[in-house]
Amino acid sequence: MERPSLEFNLPDTHEEGKLYVVDSLNNLNKLNVCPAESQHSLEEEENTGGTGERMAGSNTRNQCWFFITFILTLVVSLALVSFVIFLILQTRNEVDQISSRLLSEKKNIEELKKINSIILKHLNQSGIKE
Repeated sequence: MERPSLEFNLPDTHEEGKLYVVDSLNNLNKLNVCPAESQHSLEEEENTGGTGERMAGSNTRNQCWFFITFILTLVVSLALVSFVIFLILQTRNEVDQISSRLLSEKKNIEELKKINSIILKHLNQSGIKE
């Protein structure tokens, strides 16, 4: 009986394993040496071929645009809130004026009712009927 050989002739596997180990050690070294935020910038710098200065300028420019946009949004929001408060105050004043007019008209109507009842009493007493 012939036993099959347990050894396989795979010369490429050994080389790939070495490359995998070296690559893993490099990744581990990057993680230990660099914090997480700078790891991304290092990877970007490696991918762009050393244009870190342009990336830093672009990052600063993006932060500046974000800050300007944020300030403009705050100013517009403040203007809108001020306008809404102004409208609320104006509406309150108008409602107060209308309610005071209604009260005065109610008093006038009550006076007219009293005058009407007095006239009707006087007409009934004098004997003039329609």
